[in-house]
Amino acid sequence: MQKIFKFITLLLFISIQINAQNMNDKSTWNKLNDFEKYVIVNKGTERPGTGKFDAFFEDGTYTCKRCNAPLYKSTDKFDAHCGWPAFDDEIEGAVKRKTDADGRRTEILCANCDAHLGHVFEGERITDKNVRHCVNSVSLNFTPEEEKAVVKTEEAIFAGGCFWGVEYFFTELDGVLATSVGYTGGAKNNPTYKEVCYTDTGHAEALKVTYDPSKVSYEELARLFFEIHDPTQVDRQGPDVGKQYRSEIFYTSATQKEVANKLIGELKGKGFKVATQVTKADTFWDAEEYHQKYYIKHKKEPYCHVKIERF
Repeated sequence: MQKIFKFITLLLFISIQINAQNMNDKSTWNKLNDFEKYVIVNKGTERPGTGKFDAFFEDGTYTCKRCNAPLYKSTDKFDAHCGWPAFDDEIEGAVKRKTDADGRRTEILCANCDAHLGHVFEGERITDKNVRHCVNSVSLNFTPEEEKAVVKTEEAIFAGGCFWGVEYFFTELDGVLATSVGYTGGAKNNPTYKEVCYTDTGHAEALKVTYDPSKVSYEELARLFFEIHDPTQVDRQGPDVGKQYRSEIFYTSATQKEVANKLIGELKGKGFKVATQVTKADTFWDAEEYHQKYYIKHKKEPYCHVKIERF
C-alpha cells in the first residue's frame, strides 16, 4: 500500500510539473490578433467602456488571454465606474507589478508570460481592500463556474437631497451590490446635471441601489434613507434648495410602496411632519461619471447628510 501511495504521489508531481512547463512553453500560447498584440505585447490600452468584461459580473475565473494562467476570481471584481474591469485582489502569485514606462504608474503583468494587463492603483478607498486592478478586457479570457447559485437582486430608488451624500451612506451597507446616482421623476429624457439644476426638468437627484434581498431587506434600506436626510424638508436638504433636492421614494413594486408608507406612518406617529413623496418608479437616467461615488473618489464626507436615529 505504501508503494502504491508513493507511486501516485510521483505521478501527481510529474503532472503538475508538465502543466507548469506547458504554460511557460511559448508554443502553447494562444495566437493573438493585431489589437490583442497592441495591448498585451506592446502595452497599449483599449478605449474605456468598450471591453466586454467592463460591465460583466458572471461567476467564474478570469485567465490570461495569452497563456491561460488563472489571474482573478469573479468574487474580487467590482464596478469602479472607470470603463475597464476592476478587481481589488488577484489570485496569489498570478500578477506581478513593475514601474510603468511613464515612471508614475504601476503596471501589472501576468506573472507567467509577462502579458500586459493594465495598471494597479491604491488609496482610492473604493473597496475595503483599497486596491484597484484596472485591467484591459482584451487581456483576459473568462471561464464560468460549472455550477453557480443564481443571486436574486432587486433595485430601490431614493431621492433625499444631493445624491453624493445619499450614495455615501449606502455604498458600504452589507447586501448592497451596486449604486448609481442619477435623475428621475421628471419629463426630460437623458437630462444633464446642468439642466436638472438650472431648468425645470422636474427630475430629482436620486440614487439607484442594487441589492441582494437575502442579505438586506428593502425596509432596512428605507429606514437608512429616512435616517440620513431630513424627510420633513420640502424641496430642499440643508443648504441645497430646489425641487431637484426633494425627498421622494420611487417604488418598483407594491411591496416597496407598502413598506415606504408604513415607515412614513411610523415617523408621523413620532411627531415628524414627513414631506417625503411615494411615487411609482419611472426611467432612471444615470448621472455623469464625475458624480458617481463622488465622496469616495475625493476622500471626503458629506456636508449636508448625517445619520440620525429616527426609529
